[in-house]
Amino acid sequence: MTDTYAQLVKKGPAKRLARKLGLPQPAALRRYEPGQPLVTGPVLVQGSSSGADDLAAALLGWDLDVRRHAVPREKLAAIILGLDAVSRPEDLETPVLAAAASLRDLAPGGRVITISRPALDAESPAAAAARQAVDGLLRSLAKELRAGATGNGILLAGAAAPASPGALAALQFLLSGRSAFVDGQFLTVGAGDAVPTGNVDKPLAGKTAVVTGAARGIGAAIARTLHRDGATLVLVDVPAAGDHLAAVANEVRGTALQLDISTEDAGRRIISHALQRHGSLDIMVHNAGITRDKLLANMDHARWSSVININIAAQLRINDAVLADDRLATAPRIVSVSSTSGIAGNRGQTNYAASKAGVIGMVRATAPLAAAKGGAVNAVAPGFIETDMTARIPFAVREVARRLNSLQQGGLPVDVAETIAFLASDAAGGINGEVVRVCGQNLVGA
Repeated sequence: MTDTYAQLVKKGPAKRLARKLGLPQPAALRRYEPGQPLVTGPVLVQGSSSGADDLAAALLGWDLDVRRHAVPREKLAAIILGLDAVSRPEDLETPVLAAAASLRDLAPGGRVITISRPALDAESPAAAAARQAVDGLLRSLAKELRAGATGNGILLAGAAAPASPGALAALQFLLSGRSAFVDGQFLTVGAGDAVPTGNVDKPLAGKTAVVTGAARGIGAAIARTLHRDGATLVLVDVPAAGDHLAAVANEVRGTALQLDISTEDAGRRIISHALQRHGSLDIMVHNAGITRDKLLANMDHARWSSVININIAAQLRINDAVLADDRLATAPRIVSVSSTSGIAGNRGQTNYAASKAGVIGMVRATAPLAAAKGGAVNAVAPGFIETDMTARIPFAVREVARRLNSLQQGGLPVDVAETIAFLASDAAGGINGEVVRVCGQNLVGA
């Protein structure tokens, strides 16, 4: 679906008028393409801790052009702010204001990334205050950036260090074009098993992935992205979508399974298909979902139960089957699609929001169960994404929804798919029980 307004204000009189009136001017986002460099230009690493030194050394190992001190008026691809050692709110001033002096030198599509520790892990109120302050700092800064630049943070839980494999994998994702529509978000990284990928083109090679709701839209984009990254695909959708499902399966050289995931034996049938056709099941992506919108005062049993059953109850049953089957991979990756509606709510979507909030609760509670098998379970929460479903929203409402984020535009299905592909990879092994919003930093919700 074309964003006509964004195209209109790119140049000429419309651009000048939009600037004069203070109207949104969405920038073209730097999205990933195979073979492109991680970043183009110098990367400034600010911070005086030993962790910042280790991080700079690691980035040099990636053949990046690393700066430890800013060069005036030099265009920067990224600013990385090491705040992992702060123990008092006063500790923030020197590194933060040093980084602030370089913000005007950030190139279009640049990245600002903080590296800090969770407040919950703090040993004193002062340390907790300083660490929580980074949250407000980063989210506010992300709303100040322009020209397609984004700001995100990495939280180092437990024994994780700035240059540990999991932190480096998260940093690589956030620096890359894969995170184009991830903005104002934090990734919590533990000291779990993570395999750094460097710039490997096929991080999912040798893995078999199941994607539900794969016939069109976000599901089809997930299938294409996982295929690009080397995975073998099992694509699942309802029989009514069989023709579209077969077309996508042929495109990605996978197999199609026509199945209603709300049936009690869906998990068993998915596992049997994956094992019989491909010999393994390593990645389970829960994308299938429906909407049956009504104000709660007008809600009936059919609308409520169908949404709850497909959007969350089916996922619970399938996860139970996957985690209980000893024939499957010893380090399973499960990724679910939630929604910002499940975080902030949405008028007329009490059933949908309940189901998507339920996904978040499920992911957090399932994380220890997945970790016990060496795996991980996480979720993505898309905001406004340009799909056939959002194309049916009335024009005025659709335009407002597109602009209500820091990037002033809707995301693309591939933006959701890129985050899922990262979370499905071995590199994300240190990330478990997390919910990553892919919403351009929607102005509603945390």
